[in-house]
Amino acid sequence: MTWAGLLIALLGALGYALGAALQQFEAVAAGASLKLVRRPRWWIGGVIGFAGASLHAVALSFAPLVAVQPISVATLVFAVPLAALMYGRRPYRAEILGSIAVAVGLVWLMLLVPAHNVTPHLGDGAALAFIGVIAAIAVAAELVSRRLRGPAKALLMSVGAGAVTASVSTFVRVVGGGMQGDWSRLLHWFTLAVPVLLVCAVVLLQRSYAVGYFGIAYAGVQVVDPVTSVLAGAILLGEPLPASPSTAIPALLAGALTVAGTITLGRLAPDHSRPAAVESIPAPPALTAASDRS
Repeated sequence: MTWAGLLIALLGALGYALGAALQQFEAVAAGASLKLVRRPRWWIGGVIGFAGASLHAVALSFAPLVAVQPISVATLVFAVPLAALMYGRRPYRAEILGSIAVAVGLVWLMLLVPAHNVTPHLGDGAALAFIGVIAAIAVAAELVSRRLRGPAKALLMSVGAGAVTASVSTFVRVVGGGMQGDWSRLLHWFTLAVPVLLVCAVVLLQRSYAVGYFGIAYAGVQVVDPVTSVLAGAILLGEPLPASPSTAIPALLAGALTVAGTITLGRLAPDHSRPAAVESIPAPPALTAASDRS
């Protein structure tokens, strides 16, 4: 069943990557506002991304967080080039190298976590405390990001988005993994918390995408989401963490690789809000004539 979960997670992650690239393209053009709901391509990206997220949720019903999350991280290698193609350009070498570094570093870190499928259980008090911590992280990231610009702003906003996304994965894992074939267990406030947290995550994601640095924003979410999920799985759900001293050096190397890739992505120029295909459209005659007179 774990292998089935991993295959489903791979399909879902690919869909999520494509949906994210489409939505980022529209968020940069229209801004993170209600104007997005009038853009068909944003909705298409949302549907594809939702399908990917749904497959991710199904995968969490078959396999633990520590096994599913590395599959999602690997799609960073596909998402960044897809976003570049949206703008009619080839991916920069730095984008490819940075994406590979972040993906390899995170997968390496995740693989150091021992896979042990345990039935998840989360009490109401622990769940409310977890939501409180996630909310505090998201609010703090939002407030500090207002003082920043460029890649730093995109990265910090993605921290809040990644934390909320991790909370969705955690509750999905609790609900799906705890069913044990009993559908009546869906009648719980945890089930209602999933769509609410998901909406919050989508809003925060669009805000981070709208800054224009898709590579650093997507990488930030992909770093914060699995790390937070693994910590939640270990602290709240009893899923194991690596305890052997022999994993310390590999973990440091993997972390250094992830940081180096994130820095590389952060140094890239932002995507323009008007892609080449739009800029190549000739201006109206009136504007052309006015320009000639000037």
